[in-house]
Amino acid sequence: MPLLDETLGIGDLARLTGVPVRTIRFCCDEGIVDSVRSTGGHRRFDQAAVERLGLVRQLRGLGLGLPSIRKVLAGERSVAEVVAAERAALDVQLADLAWRRASLRAVEEAGPAVRAARLELLAAVANGGAARDALIGFWRRTMVAPVSEAMLTAFVTMAAPEPPTDPSPARVVACAELFALAGDRALTRGLLAMARANAELIADEDELLNGISEACALAQSRVRAGEPPRVGPELDRFVAAHASVRGGSDSPQFRRRLLAYADRVPRMRRYWRLVAEASGDQVTFGASHLWLTDSLERSVSPGGAAEPC
Repeated sequence: MPLLDETLGIGDLARLTGVPVRTIRFCCDEGIVDSVRSTGGHRRFDQAAVERLGLVRQLRGLGLGLPSIRKVLAGERSVAEVVAAERAALDVQLADLAWRRASLRAVEEAGPAVRAARLELLAAVANGGAARDALIGFWRRTMVAPVSEAMLTAFVTMAAPEPPTDPSPARVVACAELFALAGDRALTRGLLAMARANAELIADEDELLNGISEACALAQSRVRAGEPPRVGPELDRFVAAHASVRGGSDSPQFRRRLLAYADRVPRMRRYWRLVAEASGDQVTFGASHLWLTDSLERSVSPGGAAEPC
């Protein structure tokens, strides 16, 4: 510590740094700033205290709390690290506020006939993250057939859209409806029953999902263009993917059986449409899958197979 005549009194330090005397005393008591006592018992401070208090004032001005500031002063974390952490926390808070604002608008804009139901729907979901977590849990519970973790993760990414950072009321309502479907026991039972049946009929679930993904990718341009369901190479790949793992071959009879299988859980049609609304993307995996299913129905209807590609 320097000689006392080279130090600053608390009043001088306050004027030099712009930090109130009361705050300086608090920093001393908390061990953030060191001081020595004069013969009269007054606090005296060196140049290091000026620098530390200047940094404290700057970080407090950015809204950082004392725990983060302590870590910077102790050398445990850099300024860049604590600022990045604070920004990330603020992003979460802003997303929650945006969700709340959109939810309030959705209730406000609802007509009297549906306002009570919408209020109940939206009140059940804390935020977009909670809605997505529920969807991830839903799919991990219902996909009981053997499938690799990589494939499951890829599927869940498609089936459980990321919550929008600045959602519209319509997208919040769609997310909330998906959340409600994830808690629908009847839908869960239906998917579990289908998954268990698949486990007995399908030789390789990964191969099936890969094949369906390829068929959906082929169908995306048709969906984006708003083309109606049709017989063509997209549907052929879809049927071939199922035939390959079910030990069958493409035929009118196989397509009719596949259509009956595809329609076993009709509420999934609503699910995939909600995914498109919630994500703000009308060309999702689910939208392409619905297009393929409708194309399958057309292919087995009278005259459907004869339509041009």
